[in-house]
Amino acid sequence: MAAVAVRDRAIKRRVLACAAIARGEDVLDVGCGTGTLAVAAARAAPGVTVTGLDADASILVRARKKAAGAALEIGFDEGRSTALPYADASFDLVLSTLFFHHLPDDAKRQTAAELVRMLRPGGRLVVGDLGQPQDPLMRIAVRVTVQLLDGVTTTALNVRGELPDVLTGAGLRAVTVRDRVRTPTGTYEIMTATRPAAR
Repeated sequence: MAAVAVRDRAIKRRVLACAAIARGEDVLDVGCGTGTLAVAAARAAPGVTVTGLDADASILVRARKKAAGAALEIGFDEGRSTALPYADASFDLVLSTLFFHHLPDDAKRQTAAELVRMLRPGGRLVVGDLGQPQDPLMRIAVRVTVQLLDGVTTTALNVRGELPDVLTGAGLRAVTVRDRVRTPTGTYEIMTATRPAAR
């Protein structure tokens, strides 16, 4: 359903294109679900180490099977984005798709702070998530689909186009909306950001 209604594959492709994963990087996929993005990230460059994290133990079983079927070694951990089970500065790149809009506003901010903590100085974040509608048709689409299912309160920050502000407020820099994708459930934005390099 996500592949059709949300154009999940298109969003993930654009996130990976913006990520430009390099040889030997350590990559974290937050809210990894069934592992589709993690598998694609592991194939993106030689020597990449990919870790996926999700709070749903049953969905991680599917992710592990998907990685095994692709003959890829990917670590999948159960945990919450508001308290990530990793040491500071563990990753060169953090990815997140179709995740932030499910979180209450406080959890969005806590998650953004945790992602900054996870990134090495100069590390990158790429997010593909629900964004501000581009036109009246997209406003109607998001209202009768995502906001009906996930709640207006939970999704309002995304729909107002304020997720980049949340990322900036957490300490990320050069937060930029790189691309927008029209879908039957509204507009989705591809955002990039960096953790400032150490001085």
